[in-house]
Amino acid sequence: MDSGNVAWVLVSAALVLFMTPGLAFFYGGMDRTRNVLNMLMMNFYCLLVVPIVWVVVGFSLAQVPFDNGFIGNFDAAFLKDIAITGEDGGMGLATVAFLGMFAAITPALISGAVADRMKFSAWAIFVPVWSLIVYVPVFKWVYGGWLYDRGSIDFAGGTAIHVNAGIAALAAVMVLGKRRGWPQEGHPPHSMPLVMIGTGILWFGWFGFNAGSALAANGQAVQAFMNTFLAAAAAGLAWVLVEWVRDGHPTNLGAASGIVAGLVAITPAAGYVSGMSPIIIGAIAGVVCCYAVKLKTKAGYDDALDVVGVHFVGGLVGSVLIGFFANPEFFGLTDDGGLKFMEGIFYGGSAELLIEQILANLAAIVWSFALTFGIMMALKKTIGVRVDAETEATGLDLALHSETAYHGGAS
Repeated sequence: MDSGNVAWVLVSAALVLFMTPGLAFFYGGMDRTRNVLNMLMMNFYCLLVVPIVWVVVGFSLAQVPFDNGFIGNFDAAFLKDIAITGEDGGMGLATVAFLGMFAAITPALISGAVADRMKFSAWAIFVPVWSLIVYVPVFKWVYGGWLYDRGSIDFAGGTAIHVNAGIAALAAVMVLGKRRGWPQEGHPPHSMPLVMIGTGILWFGWFGFNAGSALAANGQAVQAFMNTFLAAAAAGLAWVLVEWVRDGHPTNLGAASGIVAGLVAITPAAGYVSGMSPIIIGAIAGVVCCYAVKLKTKAGYDDALDVVGVHFVGGLVGSVLIGFFANPEFFGLTDDGGLKFMEGIFYGGSAELLIEQILANLAAIVWSFALTFGIMMALKKTIGVRVDAETEATGLDLALHSETAYHGGAS
């Protein structure tokens, strides 16, 4: 046990926890005034229920034993045998806490897609069920399961978190249906200051999200920290430049969305790339995601706050680009055990890593979409997933939570 490593993991866990309120502000600012508190509650609810699910059974199924292909077992359920004595010195428990913060924010990402029309009672059931039967297995496959054994890599959650939640968001809105008046009625952000504050909190917390995933205060954590900084800046700049040329004006929403897209894209690659690679990855993500968010209108799915265009597409872009930019100098791994040691194409490798990255994401996409669709359909057939027309028109804050964010009328 190294006390410096334990301290860094604990600090990183706190930073990741802070990201969920940041996400709530980011989404809340983009939402309508009459639904702001509902969006905040959807995010904070994830912080209330997912940690309980995680320590009771989620962590055990996701990580114990580490080298089991599809799903874990119940050996560590209820935090059994996770002690702070002996050589471990608390690192095991710190890791459970750190990974629990990831588990909490992942379903929160989906909330942005279903904004303005989902029943909170349905959300309250959806979150723990989705966490257990969708998130936990995919996390297991990527970090110690069959995808890991095949040789795909995901440093901090591009496949396990962003692609997983992003494709789940698409499945959820397909069952939920479009908002009243969409796309004919515009739904601009009600508070760009809230959006920008949320973006700043997310960027700040993401240093713990990515650099903390080294699970040590070492050189790989430093590299991940720097990559996180550069990719977000490059993506935000690329998004702003695209809309400036395409639409004639740069926007704060574009800058914020681009920053988040860059953070998402660098997440799977953060500990595996170096030099100018994060800038290139971020710039590509900024451009691709800027155009991807426009697809929802043409395709006809109402992803209210661009979860699919930013998180699914951004996570997929970053994960696939590992196949080109992975620098083996930063893996901290060897040929003779565990994960296959494969270089990216631009570092002398073959297409093997690229193929594994694509296959891993396809597996996560199929699993997450199918099961999320099934969960939503089951809820739709039982308690219902959508508020009534009057509640949608007057606002979810007052109807579902008996509160209002602002006085003086809703819009």
